[in-house]
Amino acid sequence: MMKMPVNGKILLVTFLIIALSFLLGGIFVLGNLLSEQEKDYGQRAMLVARTVSNVPELSVHLNNDNIKESAKNINKIVDGIRVINKAEYIVVMNMERIKLSHPVSKELGERSESQDLNAAFSEHYYVSKARGESGVMIRAFVPIINDKREQVGIVVVGYSLPTLPEMLQSYEREIMITIVISLIFSIFGAYTLGRHIKKQMFGLEPHEIAKMYVERTETFNAMHEGIIAVDKEMNITIFNEKAAVILGVTRKIEDCIGQKIYDVLPDTRLPEIVETATPVYNQELYINHHSILSNRVPIIVNGELVGAVAMFKDLTTVKKLAEEVTGVKAFVQALRVQTHEHKNKIHTIAGLLQLGHTKQALEYVTVTTEIEASLTKFLNERFHNENISGLLLSKVSYGKELGIEVEIDRKSHFKRFPPLLDHHDFVVLLGNLIENAFEALNVLSKEDKYVAISVDEHDGVLAIGVSDNGIGMSKEVQDRMFENGFSSKANENRGIGLHLVYEIVRKGNGDIEVVSEFMKGTSFLILFELGEV
Repeated sequence: MMKMPVNGKILLVTFLIIALSFLLGGIFVLGNLLSEQEKDYGQRAMLVARTVSNVPELSVHLNNDNIKESAKNINKIVDGIRVINKAEYIVVMNMERIKLSHPVSKELGERSESQDLNAAFSEHYYVSKARGESGVMIRAFVPIINDKREQVGIVVVGYSLPTLPEMLQSYEREIMITIVISLIFSIFGAYTLGRHIKKQMFGLEPHEIAKMYVERTETFNAMHEGIIAVDKEMNITIFNEKAAVILGVTRKIEDCIGQKIYDVLPDTRLPEIVETATPVYNQELYINHHSILSNRVPIIVNGELVGAVAMFKDLTTVKKLAEEVTGVKAFVQALRVQTHEHKNKIHTIAGLLQLGHTKQALEYVTVTTEIEASLTKFLNERFHNENISGLLLSKVSYGKELGIEVEIDRKSHFKRFPPLLDHHDFVVLLGNLIENAFEALNVLSKEDKYVAISVDEHDGVLAIGVSDNGIGMSKEVQDRMFENGFSSKANENRGIGLHLVYEIVRKGNGDIEVVSEFMKGTSFLILFELGEV
């Protein structure tokens, strides 16, 4: 058996939906028509009943004690009115509920026990609906009042409501025209909608779209970078597993799709990309207690902004690796410097001993040991982080090799990091500032070269200062020194250090102040709010 194409199924379903809509509309109209017809029959029955009740002869005949004669006269009057108005029946009763008119002769003179009559015998006018032997009846009840304003009987007028088949038959022509027009519009609507849907789906079948969606989702989940995309209403459209892992989102990914981005992650900075339509590349952000490197790009389709996408990677691993590399380099550099110093000291001691100056040799050993022990003790006591202590110790040793005196302010002390920053950031920050000072001094030939370092906590503020008496910076260099890739030196792979320092200061919500004078030196002062302990 031949299988119907998916597009054919779509057309068929669309046609059925449209046809069903017309059918429901027709049923609603027909229901309204039935309601209006019922109302019309009620008004007609009430009008006829009032007309009969106002016939003067009725009051006279109702007062006649001869029931047969009264019934004969009343039935004659009423029957003509019934025929003219095409009523199903008109029943006149006296106050004893005796039927004095009725289309069925054997009912004349019979007493009615119907409870529907009670209100009419109390001078009430009303219309009711009831099911009888001949179908659903609309009945009007009207009291008969004589000239003395006394009730002498009642009139009941009944009309039979037409059945649904009878009504359909009476509107057969109109219904056929409506059905034909509905079919034409259903077919046209189904065809037009089907073509539009197929165009929107780029001519693909639904199963092909479903396959592409699954492949896309799995591709995003297989990527090592986190990816989050939003539409212009800030609803999440893409959220892969890596993004959830990096940002510590514990909710199911399926639950995140369709949610507002600020309900899931309040500080992704994707909304500002949607507002400005400006991409941001390689920016370090601190989101949900994670340091990430982010690229955020607006999504533009046919010249219209439809959303934004963020691609990012966790910098924790990268920072650890950088710290390890920095630590290894510093360790190797410190070992090399210490080896060089050790050789010089050994040579000095050996020379003093050969010359017979044993006392001077002993004093030299004592002083040298005391200086090194004093610096090590100072760093261990005043800096409560071994990474910072080790970095400063290596820079002091390296400075000696370069002929630069590295002075660490003896009032310095360091206990805790500012919010959002850790020892990875401080290794990069201090290391780059000191290396920058060394480079500014290496180009000079003067003898008194120094670098002054201070790290101090006071009143909830951490102040870091690095000063040198090097070559300094011109106004043009100062204006661009924090730009990524900018350097006043011709060497490649330059212009990154101060940019990293600036990014770390910005991430920690700190302030940086630079004072520099050409050929006199440069001072960096960085301030961080430490917050409450």
